[in-house]
Order: sequence, then structure tokens, then C-alpha cells
Amino acid sequence: MLTSYITWDVNPDIYNGFITIRWYGLMFAIGFWLGFNIVGKMFKREGVPESWLSILLIYVGVATIVGARLGHVLFYQWDYYSQHPLKILATWEGGLASHGGAIGIIIAVILYSIFTTKRNPLWTFDRLTIAIALVGGLIRIGNLMNSEIFGHATTLPWGFMFVRSQEWNQLYYGVACHPTQIYEALTYFALFALMMWMYWKKNLGERPGLLFGTFLIGTFGSRFFVEFIKNNQVAFEETMTLNMGQWLSIPFVLLGIGLIIYALRRPRIPLHYPNRFAPEKAGKK
Repeated sequence: MLTSYITWDVNPDIYNGFITIRWYGLMFAIGFWLGFNIVGKMFKREGVPESWLSILLIYVGVATIVGARLGHVLFYQWDYYSQHPLKILATWEGGLASHGGAIGIIIAVILYSIFTTKRNPLWTFDRLTIAIALVGGLIRIGNLMNSEIFGHATTLPWGFMFVRSQEWNQLYYGVACHPTQIYEALTYFALFALMMWMYWKKNLGERPGLLFGTFLIGTFGSRFFVEFIKNNQVAFEETMTLNMGQWLSIPFVLLGIGLIIYALRRPRIPLHYPNRFAPEKAGKK
């Protein structure tokens, strides 16, 4: 029986001249732009100051990059980076961990809530994570364009041969692999659609923690299962029953379950929807 497969031979660079523009960077930028606009519409709907939006963008932008980089350094390659600390700054060489980014964003939102909104952090988490689900899907498309973070060998008809990947050529040459980037991207896009429906159609932003909990279970629950068919990122994971990504996902899933239980056991908090930004306080622009 003939085995079908897809030969993936996409150049990760969109343009390579006096500057290099890569698909991954473009997906990241599009995600942030779309996310900024989606959160902006929610903030406007609920009548909060417009300045909260730009401040949140700064918090989240810095936290995502710093957290994702430090997550990779600490969770996956500390042996190397502890001996080459200056290499931690070399983000252009690759090495970002989504779990580290998640931890960074959690810390940033808590600080943002203390210093800017003066509200329960769950209010921000419930709205921000809708956009993050979309961004996560686009980033996985960027990983696909880079021919990276793919899965084990497969005979399924949608298996990919990542011919531009050095890892694929060393480990799987001539054999198709699971396009786990697509699996994760589709999961994140479906989660984004579900959460948009929950917020806009069912007004479930009125149950603090419900959207955030849904996001954590959908994102890290799917990540846990996809990891079973994904290649390990570093060598030490080969001796582990569950890899590092799976162990790091478990606390987030448990937190998500706890948040949903918390949200459903507490009374719904009706919100006002003026659909316009609140005026800024005197002395602020």
C-alpha cells in the first residue's frame, strides 16, 4: 500500500535583504496586533479607560518575551546557559518556552492589576487570555513555517516531510512526521472561537475566573496530550516518563479546574456595557 505524505519545503524567510523578515516574526506581530484590537473592543464595551489598553500591551509584551526566554533557559538548558550567561540575551538564536511566557504574563497581570486597574486580576485574565489563544495559534503557524517543533514519524496521509529541518534530516530522513504545529494551532483557534462565544454571546465575563480557567485547561491540556507524539526538545527528556512540557502543563491544568469550580460556585456579577471608553481622570492623558 502506498503511503501519502506532504513535502514541506517552505522558506522561513519572507524577505532576506538588508533586513530579514521571517514568517515567525510576522505571525507574532499579527497576533499581537489582532490581540490588541480584540482586547480593546472588550475594554471599550465595558467602559474602562482607554489608557489601560496601552499600559497592558507594554506589560504583556515585555513579560511574554522575558518570561518565554527565561523559561527556556531555566527549564530546558540551564546547564548550558549557566556556563554561558551572555547567551541568554541571544534570543535571535532561538529558545522560547511557552510555559515561561505564561508565568511571565501571570506575574505581569498581577502587577498591572495592582498598579493600574485596581481590580481583581481575574478580570484582566478573563479578557486577555481570549487574545492569547489566538496569538498562540498564530505562533504555532510560525513554528510550522520554521519547520520546527514537529512530531514523531507517522504513516497518516497528512504526515509532513520537513525537508528544510536539520533535525528531520538527521532523525527521520525519508519518513513523514506528525505536523504537531498544526494540531496545536487548530486547538488554539478552536479555543479562541469558544472563548469569544462565551464572552460576547453568553456574557461569561460576569463569572470571574471562568474564561481564564477554560483557557488554561484548553491550552495546557491539549499541550499535555500532543507532547506524547512530539519530539523532545532537549536530551535529558529522553529518560523521563513525562517530558518537561507535560510536567509544566499539569499545574496549569489543575489551576484551570480550580478556577472553573470557583467561578461556577460564586454568584454571577452583572456588568455594565456602555460601549465607550471611560473618560480619563483629571491630570492624565
